[in-house]
Amino acid sequence: MTTVVPGRRTRRQSELLDRLLSLFLEQGFSRFTLDDLAAELRCSKTTLYALAPSKEQLAVEVVKHYFKNATAQVESAVARQTRHDRRIAAYLNAVADALRPASRTFLDDVATFAPARSVYERNTRIAADRVRTLIEDGINSKTFRQVDIAFAAEMIAHTMQAIQRGDIARRTGLSDAEAYRELASFVLHSLRLD
Repeated sequence: MTTVVPGRRTRRQSELLDRLLSLFLEQGFSRFTLDDLAAELRCSKTTLYALAPSKEQLAVEVVKHYFKNATAQVESAVARQTRHDRRIAAYLNAVADALRPASRTFLDDVATFAPARSVYERNTRIAADRVRTLIEDGINSKTFRQVDIAFAAEMIAHTMQAIQRGDIARRTGLSDAEAYRELASFVLHSLRLD
């Protein structure tokens, strides 16, 4: 079995992770065996073992890959904006865009598999901290009205966590992407100066 070297991927391995990600986003990962994945991707199990030593760890690697790509896309969207109100809207809308290809099956698989859920929870906390910084920047620049930053950030973080857990989808019927779009609209309109 090939030794897995975290963070050092060949171009072929990166391409394979991208293909796995597309497959998992569409169909989830819990129903697949390593044999299924090897057949689906037309590669050997040894090739998959080079990415991770088990199917479970492979799922975690793919979820990490998803968030790494999503973070780059989200931060790129924010970097293109110069106005503080547009930066926070760009952030939350880019999160919605990143979640759009994720099927309910994929999100349910992440929610029920503790190691993958942990990756999602960690990224949700990071995202909530990033939103807090964007709110603070907007208040300091006088683009946003004065609010209790800690409270606003905590409210947004709880909503993001409810989206991540699937609570919002169950209660409202909104997809995760739609929920993030609604959150972006709500946050932006509640923070703007009148």
